[in-house]
Amino acid sequence: MLLPKGGVTWKSAKSRLPPSRAIWNFLTRTRFLLFVAITGIVILIWNGLRGTAGEMQRFYCFGPAKSPMEMTAAEQARWAGHLQTPVIFNHHTPLEVNSSSIERIDLNPIGSTTKPLVNEERVLILTPLRNAAPYIEQHFDLLTQLTYPHNLIDLAFLVGDSEDDTLAKLAMELERVQSRTDSIPFRSAKIVQKDFGVTLSQDVEDRHSFAAQGPRRKAMGRARNYLLSAAMQPEHSWVYWRDVDIKDSPKKIIEDFIAHDRDILVPNVWFHRYVDGKDIEGRFDYNSWQESDTGRRLAASLDKNIVLAEGYHEYQTDRVYMARMGDWRHNKDQEIPLDGIGGVNILVKADVHRSGINFPCYAFENQAETEGFAAMAKRAGYGVYGLPNYVVWHIDTDEKPGNA
Repeated sequence: MLLPKGGVTWKSAKSRLPPSRAIWNFLTRTRFLLFVAITGIVILIWNGLRGTAGEMQRFYCFGPAKSPMEMTAAEQARWAGHLQTPVIFNHHTPLEVNSSSIERIDLNPIGSTTKPLVNEERVLILTPLRNAAPYIEQHFDLLTQLTYPHNLIDLAFLVGDSEDDTLAKLAMELERVQSRTDSIPFRSAKIVQKDFGVTLSQDVEDRHSFAAQGPRRKAMGRARNYLLSAAMQPEHSWVYWRDVDIKDSPKKIIEDFIAHDRDILVPNVWFHRYVDGKDIEGRFDYNSWQESDTGRRLAASLDKNIVLAEGYHEYQTDRVYMARMGDWRHNKDQEIPLDGIGGVNILVKADVHRSGINFPCYAFENQAETEGFAAMAKRAGYGVYGLPNYVVWHIDTDEKPGNA
C-alpha cells in the first residue's frame, strides 16, 4: 500500500474511516447495548460480593454445616483459628453535677489508724454539761495542754438543765481560747443546748444515791446521744468523751490511747484526797468492770426494765472492778477486757458510733448509759478494753460510805 506523496493528512485519514452514521448504527444495535449492560451488571455484582464477603468475614462467624456439639476437637480448633471477636468501645464522658443542693460524702478514706498524724485524722472531743460552772476553767486549762495537734481537734459541748452560769462560763472560755493567735485554738467549737427536764440535785448525796442512778443514767444517755448526733461529722476518725470534772490527765492521752488501736478504750479513774497532810489516792470509777457468774445470774433473774447501777450494795454482783486494780507507777499500756465502762474518759473509733452503737437511755441488758454502751458494743462484736495502770484523776467528790 502506497502512502500519498505528501504523507498522511487529516483529509486522507478521514476518507479511510467508516462513516459516522455507520458507527452510530453499530453502537445503537440491541445486541451491543445488551452486551454492555450485562458486562456492567457482572462487574457491579462481583465488586459487591467481594466487599460483603470481607465485611462478613470480619464481623460474623462461619463454620461447618453442623452443630458445635457435633464437632470434633480438631474441627473446633480449625473453625475458631481464624475468627476475631468484635469489640465495641463505649467511652462515657464524666457526669457533671452542678446542683448546689447535692452533696457528696465519701466515708471510704476516713479511718481510725495508729498513724493519726500522718493521715491527719480528726478527733472530736465531746463533753455534756449540767451545772458545771465551777469546773469549766480547769477543764479548758487541761484541754489546751493536749499535745495532739489542735487544728485536728473539734470541740462540742451540750448544756442542759443548768441553773448556774454554765453557758456563760463556757462561752467565755471558748472565746478566750479560740481568739488566740498561736497554735492553741482548736479547729472548731460547738455549743448544743438541750433541756431534758432533769431536776435532780447535783449534791453528792442526791446525785450518787442508789435511787437516783436509774433515772440519772437514762438522762445522761439521752444527753450523750443528742450531743453525738449534733456534733459528729463525716471527717471525724475518733470520738473522745471527756467529763468536765477531771482534775488531771496526761497531756499525750489522745496519742497514748490511739496507739492501742482499740474500738473502745478507757483509763482507770482515781482521785486525790488530802487528810492530815497526807495524799490518799482514792479509787473513783466503779462503772468499769468485768462480769461475774453472780452478775449474770442476777441479771437473768431481774425484770428487763431494771437498771443495775454498779458500785452499790443493793445488788450483789461480785464483779471485778478495774478501779481496784493497777497502779499508775506500773506499765501504763497493760490492757484488760471490760464488760462495763464509766464515762469520765472514753476514746471511741468513730465508726463504732456510725454503726449505731450509742448510749442506751433505757435498760439494755439491765444496763444504761456508758455501761449499756459497752454491752451494746460487745453485742455488735466490738472490743471494749481498759488500762488499769493508766490513771486519770477525778475531782474528789467526798463520796459517802454507801458507795463502794
